Amino acid sequence: MKVGQFRHEALLYQDRDEFLAGAVQFIAESVAADEPVLVATPLAGLTALREALPDRAAAQVRMVDMAWAGRNPGRILPALLLRFADEYAGRPVRVLNEPVWPGRDELAYPACVQHEALVNTAFAGQAAVIRCLYDARRLDRRALADAERTHPRLATAAGTRASERFTDPLAIAAAYHLPLPPPPATATVHPVDAGALGSLRERVAETASAAGLPGARVGDATIAVNELAINTVVHSGGAGTLAIWSKPGLLACQLTDSGYLTDPLTGRVPPARDSASGRGLYAVQQVCDLVRIHTVPGQTTVRVHLSAQPAPPVALPPPGGVTVRPRPPLAAESA
Repeated sequence: MKVGQFRHEALLYQDRDEFLAGAVQFIAESVAADEPVLVATPLAGLTALREALPDRAAAQVRMVDMAWAGRNPGRILPALLLRFADEYAGRPVRVLNEPVWPGRDELAYPACVQHEALVNTAFAGQAAVIRCLYDARRLDRRALADAERTHPRLATAAGTRASERFTDPLAIAAAYHLPLPPPPATATVHPVDAGALGSLRERVAETASAAGLPGARVGDATIAVNELAINTVVHSGGAGTLAIWSKPGLLACQLTDSGYLTDPLTGRVPPARDSASGRGLYAVQQVCDLVRIHTVPGQTTVRVHLSAQPAPPVALPPPGGVTVRPRPPLAAESA
């Protein structure tokens, strides 16, 4: 692969055999070319691949449970794809991943499509091949059509071909830049300003604890809301509103202010070392299960969701290693 050559392709598979054929062939090409390869699919796909791959190939592949590490679509680029490419800076890399799978939370779908579109922008000019897997038998037509619109190439048993439906990535990201539904009537609404930061953290911590989130996740929730509130105070005229609501095991917060985000990659890629902005939203993406953003001139709304499960690990496994969802703690361990 030439330096600076990037390929983003989708493999729409019909069954387990097609999944394995396309995935094993992709990995075999990577190993033969001595190119580092990352595989990120839900656990069932990882298990099938480990059984199908020759020992030599399996020992060179780094595997991650996408349903765990990529449950927030906004984390996939920075925590998986870009992190992996950065570890091998100057070398071509390959990634086999499944960002959209049957059963994925429908609330996350717009963020998934935006992620797939923005991969084209984030990796432009890099030496990488990213093949995205789509279950053509169980996903709906919308997901399959969007796969063809967000990937310049489609993979088949005979090779790859250009996708006739591929559309400008920024246009696709904008098409899924949708207004958020209003918070439920049970939400509590609080003003956001420089003098309210402490009380906002307290309200978030109280609601998260009452919803059953463990201490670490209560901390994640307060970090996320604090970062959003600081952004409002510093960058958005100093005032906004925060809505908070919950149900057992889940917390949601929505902050609205008068700011305007012009870069669709804000929060989805690590900010530059010398950048004075973008760090807050990036931190929010790292600790939340889902981040949805709607921004127009004069108003930005950011909604975050957190569950009781711990935040996914940041470190990628070594070659031959697998990062999967940790088992729930035993009752005695969590007491």
